[in-house]
Amino acid sequence: MNTKKIWANFSVQDLDRTTAFYKKLGFKHNGASNQLTSFFFGEQQFIIHFFLREILKPAIKGEIIETKTGNEIIFTLSADTREEVDSWEKEVREAGGTIVSKPEAFGEGYYGFVFADPDGHKFNVFQM
Repeated sequence: MNTKKIWANFSVQDLDRTTAFYKKLGFKHNGASNQLTSFFFGEQQFIIHFFLREILKPAIKGEIIETKTGNEIIFTLSADTREEVDSWEKEVREAGGTIVSKPEAFGEGYYGFVFADPDGHKFNVFQM
Protein backbone atom coordinates (compact mmCIF):
# COMPACT_ATOMS: atom_id res chain seq x y z
CA MET A 1 0.00 0.00 0.00
CA ASN A 2 1.30 3.45 -0.88
CA THR A 3 -0.34 6.35 0.93
CA LYS A 4 0.20 9.99 0.01
CA LYS A 5 -0.65 11.56 3.35
CA ILE A 6 -1.34 10.65 6.97
CA TRP A 7 -3.16 12.77 9.54
CA ALA A 8 -4.86 12.35 12.91
CA ASN A 9 -8.47 12.87 13.92
CA PHE A 10 -9.30 13.72 17.54
CA SER A 11 -12.65 14.39 19.17
CA VAL A 12 -13.32 17.60 21.10
CA GLN A 13 -16.21 19.18 22.96
CA ASP A 14 -15.74 22.83 21.93
CA LEU A 15 -14.27 23.94 18.59
CA ASP A 16 -13.72 27.57 19.64
CA ARG A 17 -11.84 26.53 22.79
CA THR A 18 -9.67 24.09 20.81
CA THR A 19 -8.92 26.69 18.12
CA ALA A 20 -7.97 29.30 20.72
CA PHE A 21 -5.70 26.86 22.60
CA TYR A 22 -3.63 25.74 19.60
CA LYS A 23 -3.44 29.26 18.15
CA LYS A 24 -2.06 30.51 21.50
CA LEU A 25 0.66 27.87 21.22
CA GLY A 26 1.55 29.16 17.76
CA PHE A 27 0.38 26.28 15.60
CA LYS A 28 -0.69 27.16 12.05
CA HIS A 29 -4.45 26.90 11.56
CA ASN A 30 -5.51 24.70 8.64
CA GLY A 31 -9.12 25.87 8.54
CA ALA A 32 -12.38 25.11 10.27
CA SER A 33 -16.03 24.33 9.70
CA ASN A 34 -19.02 23.77 11.95
CA GLN A 35 -17.73 20.18 12.47
CA LEU A 36 -13.97 20.55 12.94
CA THR A 37 -10.95 22.76 13.41
CA SER A 38 -7.60 21.73 11.98
CA PHE A 39 -3.93 22.55 12.60
CA PHE A 40 -0.51 21.88 11.10
CA PHE A 41 2.18 20.46 13.42
CA GLY A 42 5.93 20.46 12.81
CA GLU A 43 8.11 21.19 9.81
CA GLN A 44 6.49 18.36 7.83
CA GLN A 45 3.09 19.98 8.49
CA PHE A 46 1.45 16.93 10.01
CA ILE A 47 -2.28 17.64 10.23
CA ILE A 48 -4.50 17.04 13.22
CA HIS A 49 -8.23 17.51 12.69
CA PHE A 50 -10.20 18.16 15.88
CA PHE A 51 -13.79 17.04 15.21
CA LEU A 52 -16.76 17.60 17.44
CA ARG A 53 -17.21 14.34 19.34
CA GLU A 54 -20.77 13.82 18.08
CA ILE A 55 -19.53 14.08 14.47
CA LEU A 56 -16.51 11.77 14.84
CA LYS A 57 -18.09 8.98 16.90
CA PRO A 58 -20.56 7.71 14.26
CA ALA A 59 -17.90 8.01 11.55
CA ILE A 60 -15.47 5.64 13.31
CA LYS A 61 -18.15 3.03 14.04
CA GLY A 62 -16.96 2.53 17.59
CA GLU A 63 -16.23 4.06 20.93
CA ILE A 64 -13.95 7.02 21.50
CA ILE A 65 -11.68 6.65 24.51
CA GLU A 66 -12.28 8.92 27.48
CA THR A 67 -9.10 11.01 27.50
CA LYS A 68 -9.40 11.83 31.21
CA THR A 69 -8.84 8.16 32.13
CA GLY A 70 -6.86 6.74 29.20
CA ASN A 71 -4.51 7.55 26.34
CA GLU A 72 -5.51 7.21 22.72
CA ILE A 73 -2.04 8.23 21.52
CA ILE A 74 0.66 10.60 22.72
CA PHE A 75 2.40 12.72 20.11
CA THR A 76 5.88 14.03 20.85
CA LEU A 77 6.84 17.60 19.94
CA SER A 78 10.59 18.13 19.68
CA ALA A 79 12.47 21.00 21.29
CA ASP A 80 16.07 22.04 20.62
CA THR A 81 17.04 23.03 24.17
CA ARG A 82 16.00 22.57 27.79
CA GLU A 83 15.12 26.27 27.87
CA GLU A 84 12.73 25.70 24.96
CA VAL A 85 11.08 22.82 26.86
CA ASP A 86 10.66 25.08 29.92
CA SER A 87 9.22 27.83 27.72
CA TRP A 88 6.70 25.37 26.21
CA GLU A 89 5.59 24.34 29.69
CA LYS A 90 4.86 27.97 30.60
CA GLU A 91 3.04 28.63 27.30
CA VAL A 92 0.89 25.50 27.66
CA ARG A 93 -0.15 26.53 31.18
CA GLU A 94 -0.96 30.09 30.04
CA ALA A 95 -3.00 28.78 27.08
CA GLY A 96 -5.18 26.66 29.39
CA GLY A 97 -3.53 23.25 29.05
CA THR A 98 -2.89 20.84 31.92
CA ILE A 99 0.68 19.94 32.86
CA VAL A 100 0.60 16.17 33.42
CA SER A 101 4.28 15.97 34.39
CA LYS A 102 6.68 18.86 35.03
CA PRO A 103 9.85 19.18 32.91
CA GLU A 104 12.47 16.68 34.07
CA ALA A 105 15.40 14.58 32.85
CA PHE A 106 14.58 11.11 31.51
CA GLY A 107 17.73 9.07 31.31
CA GLU A 108 20.80 10.15 29.38
CA GLY A 109 20.10 13.12 27.11
CA TYR A 110 16.32 13.35 27.44
CA TYR A 111 14.47 16.27 29.05
CA GLY A 112 10.77 16.97 28.73
CA PHE A 113 7.26 17.04 30.09
CA VAL A 114 3.75 15.87 29.26
CA PHE A 115 0.73 18.10 28.83
CA ALA A 116 -2.93 17.65 27.99
CA ASP A 117 -5.00 20.03 25.89
CA PRO A 118 -8.43 21.17 27.18
CA ASP A 119 -10.01 17.91 25.93
CA GLY A 120 -7.35 15.70 27.52
CA HIS A 121 -5.32 14.85 24.38
CA LYS A 122 -1.76 14.30 25.58
CA PHE A 123 1.51 15.51 24.08
CA ASN A 124 5.15 15.12 25.11
CA VAL A 125 7.56 17.99 24.62
CA PHE A 126 11.09 16.54 24.53
CA GLN A 127 14.60 17.80 24.01
CA MET A 128 16.85 14.90 22.95
